[in-house]
Amino acid sequence: MPGAARAAALVAAALLATVVPSAGARAAEPVPRIDLTVLVVDDGGGAVEAITSELRSTGVPYRSVDLNESGRPVIDAAFLSDTVDGRPRAKYQGVVLPHESAFGPDSAEQAALAAYERAFGIPQVDASTWAHPEVGLDYTTDGGFSGVLDGTAATVTAAGRGGPFRHLDGPLAFEDNDPSVSESYGYAGRPRAGYTSYLDMPVAGGGRASLVGEYAHDGRRELVVTFAYNQYQRQFRALARGIVEWLTQGVHLGQSRSWFSVHVDDVLAPDARWDTTRNCTPGDFDCPGAGDAEAAPIRMTAADARYAAAWQKTAGLTLDMVYNGGQGEQWKTEHGGTDPLAAQLVADRAQYRWVNHTFTHPFLGCVQDNTTVPWKCATNTSGAPLWTSRAEISGQIRDNVNWAVGKGISVDRGELVTGEHSGLRTLPQQPVDNPNLAGALADNGVKWTASDNSREPSQRAVGAAKTVPRHPMNVYYNVGTAAEMADEYNWIYTARADGGSGICEDDPTSSCLPAPLDPATGYASHIVPQEARTALSHIVSNDPRPHYVHQSNLAEERLLYPVLDRVLADYRALFADNTPLVNPRQSEVGTELSRRTAWDEALAAGRVTAYRVGGTVTVRVPSGVTAPVTVPEGTRKQLLLGTAAFGTAYAGARSAWTTPEALQSAVTLKLPTT
Repeated sequence: MPGAARAAALVAAALLATVVPSAGARAAEPVPRIDLTVLVVDDGGGAVEAITSELRSTGVPYRSVDLNESGRPVIDAAFLSDTVDGRPRAKYQGVVLPHESAFGPDSAEQAALAAYERAFGIPQVDASTWAHPEVGLDYTTDGGFSGVLDGTAATVTAAGRGGPFRHLDGPLAFEDNDPSVSESYGYAGRPRAGYTSYLDMPVAGGGRASLVGEYAHDGRRELVVTFAYNQYQRQFRALARGIVEWLTQGVHLGQSRSWFSVHVDDVLAPDARWDTTRNCTPGDFDCPGAGDAEAAPIRMTAADARYAAAWQKTAGLTLDMVYNGGQGEQWKTEHGGTDPLAAQLVADRAQYRWVNHTFTHPFLGCVQDNTTVPWKCATNTSGAPLWTSRAEISGQIRDNVNWAVGKGISVDRGELVTGEHSGLRTLPQQPVDNPNLAGALADNGVKWTASDNSREPSQRAVGAAKTVPRHPMNVYYNVGTAAEMADEYNWIYTARADGGSGICEDDPTSSCLPAPLDPATGYASHIVPQEARTALSHIVSNDPRPHYVHQSNLAEERLLYPVLDRVLADYRALFADNTPLVNPRQSEVGTELSRRTAWDEALAAGRVTAYRVGGTVTVRVPSGVTAPVTVPEGTRKQLLLGTAAFGTAYAGARSAWTTPEALQSAVTLKLPTT
């Protein structure tokens, strides 16, 4: 026997002797403890990083071992398992490898890992490999496929829908965002004995070949993925939940949802219109001819409001109306004392959620000095910034709430969106928050104030309140028609040589269009699918942050609806009914983000203990920390007396943020017996 093989056999035998009793003693051996942590063996490739990103974003604890690090730990029996309180312990509930033999097929580490997986029933994900017999597939030359997968329509099999990919329903198309670029490459092979396909595709000559499946062999189980991917591609994002469910056998810390909320800012206020000749927005301080600001404002009509209410019912999505009551009152005064839009919205008030956007939408940061471009903060004689006062900020918040209450509108006083997210720091001109903001928020009981995710993606404190980052949708506030939208888009995203501003040339994070969009067709053909794809990427990434647009996008040609319709259609075509979109309000998003931060901090500090012994799961967390847990349907939570059904149903499982019951030191869950 070669030396490497002999060493591997000795390691395997030693591990098995530690955790697998003889037949005669097996009945007396304690049931092993399986810690709810995943082992990730990282080669620096995109596939492992994609799975790691899913674990990280959903709150699943994991430990990474970097294969490229010279001082990395050795994967042996002691690294993988030990004994706690007389009970054998598996330190990891699942293993992620770059491919099936990451340590080398004849290495001692690979043998130790295989022995560990057999002994404790630990599953292994092969993040990205190729079709060959060692992973339970025929070579692609035997009725399979290898090549570019862009645009390929794969299908989740009956076994996949009945198993770990039960959250998926329809065909899964591989992205093909740029016909000139190969975005995905893979291998599809015909299954051999022991292999169960979960995702397959048609192949030449008839029949189908597998792209994802389970290979059961040698007392072990591997999830085999035979295509390359990264964490942002839709095909991975759709499959990510199922990969984690398979890896953890449906029992893990962390949880995931498909979140989608849309804030409509400036409701009741008019929005200025883009000037297609001057390539700026009249009324902005940097636009020549500012006196034309009121020439043709964009504002919803009563008909637009009726359309919005009807669309919500058909779409099954509630919009958040982020309103400016004072702007509505001013409009009414300037238009004969009536406002059909306000009357219609108030009549339909119960059909929406309402969020305070301040009474008249002033800028609430430093006093702006618009004599320069860009603007700067005005200063006093000592050179210190002049700030909007606490009294003015507080009045803007209070008066808008009172306006809503007077109209019978239900509004959560704890939620706020300031105009342009003002009051919060605005780089580069205002690098700190208005020092009067936190006090004004406290004066009015505001707990959650919106921020712009493109500037501040992380939640942070503003006094006693916290921010709720929102994703801006690239449907502009200052356009009412598709032609206007395409014109402004061209100005921003085309090179100077093509008549654009050249901003895209100067910004290293941007890119220019190869040619200007056709004003007549560019919005529908380019902007709508791109914006829908971006929004959907947030949804399928367990991102609860709201998206925001403006009331102008519901007016005139109602530009927002094609984007939302595309998002909803694409999502519902792929995901099963058991995985509906979750439509949270701002306070719920704020709470979710706060819980995640506390959870991540507890994990990083090593203050979470969670394990499974047979059919019982135990989770211990620090006081004040809520734990996210996902378990199979039928799981019950141990109460002081008796049990109760755990969590809420989602994606074919049960999950929830949870804490120990009164007089208990840990969360105890009883898994179903069948």
